[in-house]
Amino acid sequence: MFGLDTSLTILLLLCLFAAAAFEFINGFHDTANAVATVIYTNSLKPWAAVIWSGIWNAIGVFAGGIAVAMGITNLLPTELLLDTDIYHNIALILSILITAIAWNLGTWYLGIPCSSSHTLIGSIIGVGIGFAFISPENGLSYVNWGKAGDIGLSLLLSPILGFSLAILLMYILRQVVKNKQIFKEPISNDPPPFWIRLILLFTCTGVSFSHGSNDGQKGVGMVMLILIAIVPGYFTLNLNKNTADVRDQVVEFKTIYAKINPQDFNEDELFNYHKVANNINHFDSLLATGAKIENFDNYQKASLRKDLVLLGKGTKVLLASKNLSLSETNKIKIKESIKEIKSVTEYAPLWVIFLISISLGLGTMIGWKRIVTTIGEKIGKQHLTYAQGASAELVAASTIGFSTWLGLPVSTTHVLSSGIAGAMVASKGIKNLQSKTIKNIALAWLLTLPVSIILSGSLFLLFRWLI
Repeated sequence: MFGLDTSLTILLLLCLFAAAAFEFINGFHDTANAVATVIYTNSLKPWAAVIWSGIWNAIGVFAGGIAVAMGITNLLPTELLLDTDIYHNIALILSILITAIAWNLGTWYLGIPCSSSHTLIGSIIGVGIGFAFISPENGLSYVNWGKAGDIGLSLLLSPILGFSLAILLMYILRQVVKNKQIFKEPISNDPPPFWIRLILLFTCTGVSFSHGSNDGQKGVGMVMLILIAIVPGYFTLNLNKNTADVRDQVVEFKTIYAKINPQDFNEDELFNYHKVANNINHFDSLLATGAKIENFDNYQKASLRKDLVLLGKGTKVLLASKNLSLSETNKIKIKESIKEIKSVTEYAPLWVIFLISISLGLGTMIGWKRIVTTIGEKIGKQHLTYAQGASAELVAASTIGFSTWLGLPVSTTHVLSSGIAGAMVASKGIKNLQSKTIKNIALAWLLTLPVSIILSGSLFLLFRWLI
């Protein structure tokens, strides 16, 4: 397979299986985010709810694009990901996967809603920090801290947003909706009225779809990390891209870039301006050979990937500068050119998306009860009402969908859990929350990043020592 010997082929398959297992666990770990409200309001039977959620999770993976997935792969610098010793890369991948799977399974077993996003990102940061301890080049950063900061801010703000918006939505509903039945607790095992049931089914579908479109991409990003690390010759770049089409975009980029007046920049911006110019010129020089991407050697492919990663970062900084001397039209054109150029590295084969879609969808249908019980019974002191369930899920679906559009990973678990908490507070105040559950969720939220960073970094150093 891919020209690897038997032992490396087995390790590749093992890593792919582990990535699928991570997404499978993510499925049943996060199922509660979508189905808790429809189950606890008797809108759907549990078996019907998890099957329905699983289907829409799988669909969401295909519809979500790959922006979040690429954010995951770009957390690690190219030189760390493309170590010439493949066994070192396998040590990196296994450290990330073992950490993410272990923490997710542990919190699921305890019935604590926990973020798979925090776990995966913490694991990636951990191996980057671990590598810094053994790198011969001191002073280099082996974590993309800029991207990590963007992701960290997204993960930090999302539960606060979920809590606040749920309170606001509950207030609006009380002012607008005249039929007060929506604010009552379900009666025994009777299903709600048709219109309420329809709303709750819609919000369940929305959360399932948005969860698949965001969390599914994390699995896609993980698989791409595996493929780039173990078989870089096949997956570092998109071999199906037409170099002539890409070069047309490079020419357009350079034409617009030439209109920038570098004298307008300060010292840092000027340094970045020249760095971007060097990256695009080097990239163009490789394309100018006329060779197909598949015919480049591994060193050239790695060099091209590094050029494009740095090009994207540098251009983003320049476009944000107030000193940039470009019209709005040219700014839009340069963004479009960059997007097309970066498609050489920012891609995922269809079979990868299909693998993660199936893993997430099947996982959603299994092992859901522990977290569902926590979401439905242990966050608030009262039984979940129709309005509370709909508000929390509507906030979760919209927040996650917006984050996916921005290309940022977000914790479905934290958004939904905080939405439920906000809806409970909106009904009867802070006293309506079960403090023990809230403390456990908050503790897991605080511990996930440091634990996953330390564990993955330690495993990476151990595996590198053993190899």
